[in-house]
Amino acid sequence: YPVIAMIATTQPERAKTFYSEVLGVKLVEDGWFALVFTAGGTRLHIQKVKQFSPLPFTALGWAVTDIGATVAKLAREGVEFERYKEMPQDDAGIWTAPDGAKVCWFKDPDGNTLSLTQFPSK
Repeated sequence: YPVIAMIATTQPERAKTFYSEVLGVKLVEDGWFALVFTAGGTRLHIQKVKQFSPLPFTALGWAVTDIGATVAKLAREGVEFERYKEMPQDDAGIWTAPDGAKVCWFKDPDGNTLSLTQFPSK
């Protein structure tokens, strides 16, 4: 069965703008209960809630083919990338995992932690 990704927002208008205009995810529906997007063939429901506490770890991530170019593009859109003292990250905030994957993290308007991963070529 296809997976449906779900996260939450208390600021649906800001979330709609961020996900559609900054991240380029296609808005399918702005319903009473959720913003519904499609991202790479996966449905993404951003549930409209009155309150919630963002998780202290990655809630949603994207696989990208060129993390440097993607980070640069998002940075031009005002996205700020997270820094973690326990991880050696380059100037753009990208960490290289032991297996060669390159990963970086950023937050959406509600504080959900999102990530980008460029997997090593095989």
